[in-house]
Amino acid sequence: MRFTYYGHSCFAVDIQGKRILFDPFITHNELAKKVDINTIEADYIFVSHGHEDHVADLIALAKRTNATVVSNFEIVTWAGKQGISKVHPMNTGGKWKFDFGTVKCVVAQHSSGLPDGSYGGNPMGFVFMTEDGNFYFAGDTALTRDMELIPDFTELDFAVLPIGDNFTMDAADAVAAAEMVQCEKIIGVHYDTFGYIKIDKQATMQLFDEAGVELLLPEIGSTIEV
Repeated sequence: MRFTYYGHSCFAVDIQGKRILFDPFITHNELAKKVDINTIEADYIFVSHGHEDHVADLIALAKRTNATVVSNFEIVTWAGKQGISKVHPMNTGGKWKFDFGTVKCVVAQHSSGLPDGSYGGNPMGFVFMTEDGNFYFAGDTALTRDMELIPDFTELDFAVLPIGDNFTMDAADAVAAAEMVQCEKIIGVHYDTFGYIKIDKQATMQLFDEAGVELLLPEIGSTIEV
């Protein structure tokens, strides 16, 4: 599966001929200034929660690409008010079979509010189960025992976890999360973008290595195979 990292918690995967984008926050991210948002295509945009550092480019991208926006009911309703007609509402615990595979929404322990100050609904993570591979995107979350349920849903090929601390899990908690979800390949996100979430990359890589877990930290704008 091809994984393209756009910085912060924004990335895209290619599954069954579909381009799926997550948590679009690019134009306001100084670290992603070399990424040309006008070159990004998407068939679907999945949004874990409503904070601005996850939805800042959602409306512009959804309008240009005509992608289907998938998120909780409150976020897709808000998107609809911004002129987005292709939406699919979901919520924690639910699953849906899309044309690329099945997605289950899972618990994320965080908060959620939209840029205009309105209620952003429940934050979520997503478990993707597809013929091209299975993965878990945790969204912004604390470490939670709910993660122990994920191996009951599917066997993961990789997981995308926040590692920046302060607003989410730190690296040590992400290592514990990897054990809970029974996954030995982790892609780290939600780090370095702001002063609050700067990390020591060498120490972080060592922590994962000592735990026997592979940590991938792709360069912004790069594409890797996972």
